[in-house]
Amino acid sequence: MSKIYVGNLPFSVTEDSLRTLFSQHGTVESVALISDRETGQPRGFGFVEMPRADAARAIQSLNGQDMGGRALKVNEAQDKPRGGGGGQRRW
Repeated sequence: MSKIYVGNLPFSVTEDSLRTLFSQHGTVESVALISDRETGQPRGFGFVEMPRADAARAIQSLNGQDMGGRALKVNEAQDKPRGGGGGQRRW
């Protein structure tokens, strides 16, 4: 299974419309649109999970494609870096 990052989404996009778009290129296992924790407003990106071969086809076909007047950014999702932490420690 591959996780695909989809960025520069129009704020009007729904999980169903994103699923429909990606299902033209294979089996879609899951779709998640990311929204702001505080406001609940869409953040303009999301993730789609597909089998590896279908994901490769979808990435190649959909990267740069226009959706709602915006050029989609579609690529394989990278794991979010963990740890680090910010700020100074107080003893």
